[in-house]
Amino acid sequence: MQNLFSILRLSYGQKLFLLATLPLILAVAAISMLVANQSRQLAEREIRALEAQLIEAKKAELKNYISIARTAFINIYGRAAPDDEAAKLAVTQILSSMLYGPDGYFFVFDYEGNNLVSPRQTYLIGKNWRGMTDLNGTEITDPLIQIARSGGGYHSFDWTKPSTNETARMVTYSVGLQDWQWVVGTGIFIDDVLESVAAARADVEERVQRTSVYILGITFAALLLVFASGFVITVRERRLADTKLKALTQRVFDAQEEERGRVARELHDGISQLLVGVRYALDSARRRVNAGDERGLQSLDKGIDHLSSAIQEVRRISRDLRPGVLDDLGLGPALKVLTDEYAARTGIHVAFKTVVFRNRLDQESKIALYRIAQEALTNIERHSGATEVTMDLRGHKRGATLRIADNGHGLPQDNAPAERVGLGLRNMQERVEQLDGTLRIFSSRSGTVIVAEVPLSHILTPETEGSDKSRKARA
Repeated sequence: MQNLFSILRLSYGQKLFLLATLPLILAVAAISMLVANQSRQLAEREIRALEAQLIEAKKAELKNYISIARTAFINIYGRAAPDDEAAKLAVTQILSSMLYGPDGYFFVFDYEGNNLVSPRQTYLIGKNWRGMTDLNGTEITDPLIQIARSGGGYHSFDWTKPSTNETARMVTYSVGLQDWQWVVGTGIFIDDVLESVAAARADVEERVQRTSVYILGITFAALLLVFASGFVITVRERRLADTKLKALTQRVFDAQEEERGRVARELHDGISQLLVGVRYALDSARRRVNAGDERGLQSLDKGIDHLSSAIQEVRRISRDLRPGVLDDLGLGPALKVLTDEYAARTGIHVAFKTVVFRNRLDQESKIALYRIAQEALTNIERHSGATEVTMDLRGHKRGATLRIADNGHGLPQDNAPAERVGLGLRNMQERVEQLDGTLRIFSSRSGTVIVAEVPLSHILTPETEGSDKSRKARA
């Protein structure tokens, strides 16, 4: 099951492609179904109208045939008596000879169901066909007699086609000779109409399928276009991301090398010289003690002083790398120590203000804001030429804000080398972005203001009663 889930787990690019293509596929499928359904309905209405029109034309043709037949025997029928057998024989002979087309003929039944005329199917003559039905169970003879009794009308059923000896749909029109109680009628096969209708339906279905193929082709082309566009954008974004990653990696390496160089310089210029002085002082003290010189104690005291200075220097470097007061007391006291030492070392006056936080900053925010303050003070010392700095740290409803301002000559203009201060500002920007915060920089010839804001999500809830009271004082 886990293997199945791992297979079904999609990458970000695949999810994006699926999100872009799935609505398109669903929309195209819905449109295709709607178009096919509407086309079929419209075509079906037209086909039915065509079928009705053709059948009506056939029916009108049948009525014309009956009119012609009546004209042929009306004089005989009109002068004959109901039992005039000679007249009846003459009429049957006339109707038997009236053939048209390969399948057209006239038929005659009496009201009892006996067949009197059937020139193309003579085996029907002289037999009673009451109750006769076609292959589908549709009654034939009885409805014809009923229609004739009522004056005349149409009736449809399946019948054997004389020219092909195959069963086909037939439409008949019959009238009654009431004096003789005869059914006189004729029929016409409409299989050609049904074939035309079936061909029209097949043509419509073919056009619907062809339209569906066109829509599918257009959809496939659109998907290819989306895929190609997404591929191009993905490749471009990946290249940009790789470029940015390389630049970021290089900046990280540069920052590491710069920090290593700074620590190396401080170790060489500070601790190394102090330890060398300690060694010389101890060597001098040893020689003087061995020689019985009373100045040996002075040399020993001097070595101890140098060693104390070295210890203080180690503590300072350690504090710069990771101040212990930041973990022990919080951000506010750590920044206070940082600004006091900065003012003492550089001679730049620093006014630091803060308020007691109602909530506490989490560890990431404390480190980030402390490093931003360090970086800002370093830039001020190296580049701004400022004589006064103000630093303000406070919490509020939206989170926490660190504001640093100086009275220097501001950041360099666009034509100045941006790399002089660019790395430090980028480091500050990246630290704030890691916290989902914002960094704003306002610079002019009268000074620079840096405002770093941390969102409320990085403020921890107040500590409960009974916890370490010293931790409540942390910023």
